[in-house]
Amino acid sequence: MSASWWLVLAGLALLVLIGIWLVGTANRLDRLHVRTDAAWAALDAALARRAVVARAVSGIDPGSGDHLRALAERAERADRPDREPAENALTRELASVDRRELPLTLVAELADAEQRVVIARRVHGDAVRDTLSLRRRRAVRWLKLAGTAPSPEYLEIAEPSLSEDVPRPAARVVLLDAEGRVLLFRGHDPARAGVSYWFTPGGGVEAGEDLRTAASRELVEETGVVLPASSLVGPVWRRRVAFSFGGRSFDGEEWYFLATLPEGATVDTSGFTEVEVETIAEHRWWSADELSATSETVYPVQLAELLPAVSKWDGTLRPVR
Repeated sequence: MSASWWLVLAGLALLVLIGIWLVGTANRLDRLHVRTDAAWAALDAALARRAVVARAVSGIDPGSGDHLRALAERAERADRPDREPAENALTRELASVDRRELPLTLVAELADAEQRVVIARRVHGDAVRDTLSLRRRRAVRWLKLAGTAPSPEYLEIAEPSLSEDVPRPAARVVLLDAEGRVLLFRGHDPARAGVSYWFTPGGGVEAGEDLRTAASRELVEETGVVLPASSLVGPVWRRRVAFSFGGRSFDGEEWYFLATLPEGATVDTSGFTEVEVETIAEHRWWSADELSATSETVYPVQLAELLPAVSKWDGTLRPVR
């Protein structure tokens, strides 16, 4: 075969390779645009949810009120060119809210909404960066491989300042036996294995779960005692506490419900989670006199004085320590 034929074949091969590169680049650019659009949709949804939570906060926090609600509505309605200043104004106003005055369930919801905004903004920023990087290549620009797809834009908004304390609303149960004794577990913080304390059954409220349902669920999981949520009395007590567990700091709010052990029922801890198995050593029933006499740490701290009268609850929610 002559040299000219080799040159023709080499040229054809080069054109094929170039064609493959162009098709691959165009497909990659199309996928990046799809990724950017999906990231924007997720960011838009996260910002919309934050605005909804902000309106809920405005109905409770006297220091923000109408101004916070107006900023939330402005952020929701803002067109793309006006979105950045509107969202930044809402971020600044939310940062000024005194969250200690809010119900912890709402604090947790707001913290979750802000965390989702942070994550969604970073994902969107990464998608925009990768798309623009490919669009700016000379070959892509000269050959117009991006087609008619609009160039994506960053959303330059300030990230909310996330608190180091994790909000943790919890539902607990003061479970009494036929003698009026209360069930308590003895456990410890895995970061401080040598320090133990006694506490009632209960745990964190899951997303979308109401307090009463959470208390009933936790009771089943930790004691095996099945009681419908409607049979729980209360909440009778509310306890706000800052604590650490496993090296993390929590802003806790505990709501206590009252329940009586059904006749013939026994405590079954086989439903413990792995963490509970590792950190809870025992359980037992305590009388008010035993609680008054013990030198061990018990939570709530006022349990000994509150226990005798709890079965005659008058319908008043009482703050406890």
